[in-house]
Amino acid sequence: MRSEEQVRADIVEVGRRLWERGYVASNDGNISVRIDDHRLITTPKNVSKGFMTADMMVVTDLSGKKLSGEREASSELKMHLQVYRDRPDARAVVHAHPPTATGFAVAGIPLDRAVLAEVVTTLGSIPIAEYATPSTDELPQACSKYLKAHDGLLLANHGALAIGPDLFTAYHRMETIEHFAKISLVTRMLGQEHLLSRQEVDRLQGLRGMYGIASPAPVCADDVVTMGPEGQVACQVVQAPESSGRDRLVVDTFDGPTRGSGRFPGLAQMGGDGEIRLTYRELTALIEDAVRNLK
Repeated sequence: MRSEEQVRADIVEVGRRLWERGYVASNDGNISVRIDDHRLITTPKNVSKGFMTADMMVVTDLSGKKLSGEREASSELKMHLQVYRDRPDARAVVHAHPPTATGFAVAGIPLDRAVLAEVVTTLGSIPIAEYATPSTDELPQACSKYLKAHDGLLLANHGALAIGPDLFTAYHRMETIEHFAKISLVTRMLGQEHLLSRQEVDRLQGLRGMYGIASPAPVCADDVVTMGPEGQVACQVVQAPESSGRDRLVVDTFDGPTRGSGRFPGLAQMGGDGEIRLTYRELTALIEDAVRNLK
């Protein structure tokens, strides 16, 4: 177990990385590490995560009562405490506002499509916790629904949350969330994805044990969410289409405003008045295809 002094230094380092990567701005974000069965160390309020020092940290008990420190604990400590209540295996929590992932959270789009093998293996999927006012009791309650099944969450119109058995694992999961979001955004701009098939997702989940990656919950069968007795999600939704034969990749397009045909991904945006709107390039492609079919 790392000493309290080392934990303080680790929090300073992770805060610096969050700030340098642009995952937080101004005084945003917060970090905590559970140091024993009764205490945790957390970042103070009103301090940039890129300019913290070890002596700024605050020690509290698991109810949030301050035990030591000259400053006050983060105003969002309640969210961290909920993680430690719901996940006894969790020893660290990182909350930040990585821009691309937060964009998905604002758009209401979960990161749950089977795009990257590494993400399926390490995180499974990243759902969106319903919006709740920051720093209130509503926020930990919104997060609690997903905590037993997921190591990473998006927070609607707010940011992202990552948890881990140690601080650097939690931080690296935050990096993975933002990396996944950036790649997902690019594929949406391009108009289609080659998704991993349901069979490949099952295969990757089977490899977790070989890689020594513990999963808080299995992947939901057929994308059907099951709930635990306390109203908490008990499995991870990973959107992965069934493949025909032995194909491990399946071409898919998007539902919503950029849904298109297989031949013209991204085709036919629907306006609010029901009018189908095409870009010049899409219209040209349609005409060319029609001419080819006439020959």
